[in-house]
Amino acid sequence: MKKMQKTFAILCCFLVPYFFQACSRTEPSIVFGFINLVYYQDATGPQERFTFFILADDDDGIENLDELFLYHDREQLRWHLRNDDWVEFVQEGRTWIGSRSITVNEGERLPRGQFRAVLVNMSGERAERNFTFDAPEEPRFPFPSLQVNDGYLTVNSLYPVNNLICYDAGGNVLFVMTLENLSGYIETMGFPAQTWSVALWAEDPQFSTSAFTDAVSIR
Repeated sequence: MKKMQKTFAILCCFLVPYFFQACSRTEPSIVFGFINLVYYQDATGPQERFTFFILADDDDGIENLDELFLYHDREQLRWHLRNDDWVEFVQEGRTWIGSRSITVNEGERLPRGQFRAVLVNMSGERAERNFTFDAPEEPRFPFPSLQVNDGYLTVNSLYPVNNLICYDAGGNVLFVMTLENLSGYIETMGFPAQTWSVALWAEDPQFSTSAFTDAVSIR
């Protein structure tokens, strides 16, 4: 799980939050937000998880933001994040807040359709914005695979975009490489010298959907 969290800190910057401070009465606003569906590798089959982040705006700063809710009203679902629960990342000087772990009960699929985000600051002032996420109910492509045998790497993927996430021996992300060819000898692929293992991050940009495999050693 820690490796996945480190990976998404890098990946969210590819996917392309602002809020409140101390007891202000200024209302926050949700400038922009996105939802992405990620399929994770699992022994029982691909498991779904949403990545949900917002960019908020407020005169008093992000420190006064308190709670973030994500609702799916039709299915009567609610996800609740406190300011010490959500994840932050900074891109081009702007701070995004949200979660990479939006799930439902084990074995159930995440809902599609209209979602509603509600942002609350320390003073109880609220902002609200609707989002629509209409990924297909079933994966458009089979879950991809990544194999390394005798120094040769092979990716089996029908996804339009395929990236390799390079990790060092401690599981830290070193580099993200977009693949032009889905196979090749490891020594010719240009991995950083410290690379110990790699995982496949396959993307379907049209439907904001990705698949993430387990890491495999290249040593």
